[in-house]
Amino acid sequence: MKYKYQKRYLLPFVICLLATFPMLGQLSFPGLLSDSGQEIDYANPKEYTIKDIHVTGTKYLDESALIGISGLHQGQKIRLPGEDISSTIRKLWKKGILGDIQIFASKIEGNEVTLTIDLKERPRLSRFYFQGIPKGQIETLEDKIKTLQIRGRIVNETMLERTKKTIEEHYKEKGFYHAKVDIQQQPDTILANSVVLKININKNKKVKINRMRIEGVNEFSLKKIKRKFKKTKEKKFWRIFTPSKYYDDRLEEDKEKLTTFYHKSGYRDFRIISDTVYTHSEGLVNVDIRLFEGKKYYYRNIKWTGNHKYSDDQLSHILSIQKGDIYNPEDLQKRLSFNPAGDDITSLYMDDGYLFFTIKPIETKVVGDSLDLEMRIFEGEQANINKVTVGGNTKTNDHVIFREITTFPSDKFSRSNIIRTQRELSNLKYFDPEEMGISPQPNFNDGTVDISYDLTEKSSDQIELSGGWGGALGFVGTLGLVFGNFSAKRMFKKNAWRPVPTGDGQRLALRFQSSGRRFQTYSINFSEPWLGGRRPNTFSINLQLSVQHRLNKSLKSIGNIVIGGGSVSLGRRLTKPDDYFNMSNSLRYLQYKLTNYKDVGFGNYNNGLSHNITFNTTFARNNVDNPLFPRFGSSLALNLSLTPPYSLFSKETEEISDEDRFKYVEYYKVIFDNKWYQSIVGNLVFALRSHIGLLQPYSQDKELGPFERFKMGGDGLAQNFGTLIGADIIGLRGYSNNSILPLDDEGINQTGGIAFVKYVAELRYAVSLKPQATIYVHTFMEAGNNWGSADEFDPFNVYRSAGFGARIFMPAFGMLGFDWGYGFDTVKGSLNAGGSRFHFIIGQPIR
Repeated sequence: MKYKYQKRYLLPFVICLLATFPMLGQLSFPGLLSDSGQEIDYANPKEYTIKDIHVTGTKYLDESALIGISGLHQGQKIRLPGEDISSTIRKLWKKGILGDIQIFASKIEGNEVTLTIDLKERPRLSRFYFQGIPKGQIETLEDKIKTLQIRGRIVNETMLERTKKTIEEHYKEKGFYHAKVDIQQQPDTILANSVVLKININKNKKVKINRMRIEGVNEFSLKKIKRKFKKTKEKKFWRIFTPSKYYDDRLEEDKEKLTTFYHKSGYRDFRIISDTVYTHSEGLVNVDIRLFEGKKYYYRNIKWTGNHKYSDDQLSHILSIQKGDIYNPEDLQKRLSFNPAGDDITSLYMDDGYLFFTIKPIETKVVGDSLDLEMRIFEGEQANINKVTVGGNTKTNDHVIFREITTFPSDKFSRSNIIRTQRELSNLKYFDPEEMGISPQPNFNDGTVDISYDLTEKSSDQIELSGGWGGALGFVGTLGLVFGNFSAKRMFKKNAWRPVPTGDGQRLALRFQSSGRRFQTYSINFSEPWLGGRRPNTFSINLQLSVQHRLNKSLKSIGNIVIGGGSVSLGRRLTKPDDYFNMSNSLRYLQYKLTNYKDVGFGNYNNGLSHNITFNTTFARNNVDNPLFPRFGSSLALNLSLTPPYSLFSKETEEISDEDRFKYVEYYKVIFDNKWYQSIVGNLVFALRSHIGLLQPYSQDKELGPFERFKMGGDGLAQNFGTLIGADIIGLRGYSNNSILPLDDEGINQTGGIAFVKYVAELRYAVSLKPQATIYVHTFMEAGNNWGSADEFDPFNVYRSAGFGARIFMPAFGMLGFDWGYGFDTVKGSLNAGGSRFHFIIGQPIR
């Protein structure tokens, strides 16, 4: 980068010339008289023998050490005047501990000379302090210069200049382009030969861009090119969210992006000829940039050489570049080496063991605006895997890692298997996916490869804690603990409790929730992802107990419902249609005991005992690359829940009581979830989701009962005990919680729906993917509805909303976030449900 200053060159030249005079004096050997009055003749150098050497002017340095550094010694023969003295001065000066050096002949006796080395010691640093900046900035600066400002270090011009430059560069990065630093030396009154450095800082104003002039733009509009400078903007009164402060590094970053834009558009010869930044006035600079666009290029002929495994037609089909396509080197490289949207040439070879494969595109001819490429291929030999190692796992046992690895010794090398292993290890949530290192190490002698997985542990445990005192109701709150890498077999080892046994990849979750005297719920869940240790068969068991009370005005219980039960499930990975599929089956039993319990939806059913036996099966496929912030892949899940078909074996009569009618809960429920993710550029991701559900009895003559429904609207979290009684909570941002419910014949909201649909489109951007916190912001559009019968179902009759929000995933607390949504439509039966709404998410994402 070039800077232009409106000053003449004479003054700097004079200053530089004057600055050389002291050095010239130090390196000369003055013609001094000896005690005998004999003058040294510079025109006729003479050889002398050193009789003695004296050192003067020192207070703290050792004279013998200084004589040793000088290289002079008694009995040495030297020529006076001559190079020996000049060399001695340079040696002493190079140590940087002396401020002035003079050597003269203090006595000459015949051919013997006594030399005196007169020195001036440099002071040492005692301490330093800052002036002119607030206290909050001092610690940062101290850290910046801590390697320069070491107590006891010699204070010389180099150290002072480097300190000054470091501070100025720091403030330049912060936008204070004209920051001034003045360092003053003050004698220390306590420590001898020491100084205190007073560092005065004047930041001046932050520099802004007055005007940015771009020359040489012909193929695009100037406005479009200026928009490519995302972080370098001219000062305008309306510019609030994109400040016009000038930073060197941001300009360089924008220049690289502009170059990428031109190259992707086919302008192969594009270059930035010059960029000049110069002062316009105090606090303002002008930026002048000159471009050379060149002409737009197209592909003409592509020739393949060195390929034996695959034919030219096969490779051309995968490359998918046609004659006349715009020349785009970035896209070409993706198609050759890594194409996230599909196959590429390198993957084709490396997935078949050709680890040593290389491909190099060479421009062989340029004709007008078209160019020919020759794809030079070296296939090499197929490589087998020799050994596989893992490292960095400090808590997780090796067998938990190796059972997720798909690269095995003696297998043929496959890059796709390495990528699959990376995905599976990320899905464990025990390791930071952004810090995962995978190192294939080829052994050229025997044509094999060693693969090393370098992992960084992160916590997978979570705690959910919230609470307060609800007055007469008592304690209100939630306590949840999730141990994501639990080890049941180490429970009886005393030294394993730190705080709980870990390392075997099991999951243990404990949760307690209370709304004072109104309701309490307890649950415990344990899961083992590899039952038996040989196959990825997931086993889990869940137990729960919940109590809901009806309270009178005195807050005494006058009725309750108690729900207790549990479930056992077994899941396994499938190999067909591909090994991204899995299936799980579970058996659940819940018991509902009602005692004088009156609630909306239960009608006259206030006392009784109901049983819910459900068989659940889920068929799913998941190949997303990262469970916390997916960039690529999709997730599909089809869930079917079935109770025994009691109504097929008996018929209800009008005389039957509610207690007998609802003694056995009967229904079948189908829910389909679909999620799809695609990276647009970098950490900007487009996500689509759709969800659909249907709940029905086996017989039209059988009443569905009060225990199973769909409830839609809001943040998607259960708001009270009533929504927990067999209800699926479906969020719809921009509307109040549980507000989208079907109406009965009298226009009153029912307790829930039996059919729903929901669509979501999101644009996400990751702010941080660090293990301490995964943070992303997003904007969304979504729509959905909830119906009371299958006949009313209409997938295009939906309530719409849009908004924005953010998510923060911290290992200790799970998913946290907020959304602002605006519901555009009026909800029947709930006129105030839409409009502007804030939603807060704790512990789970919105479905």
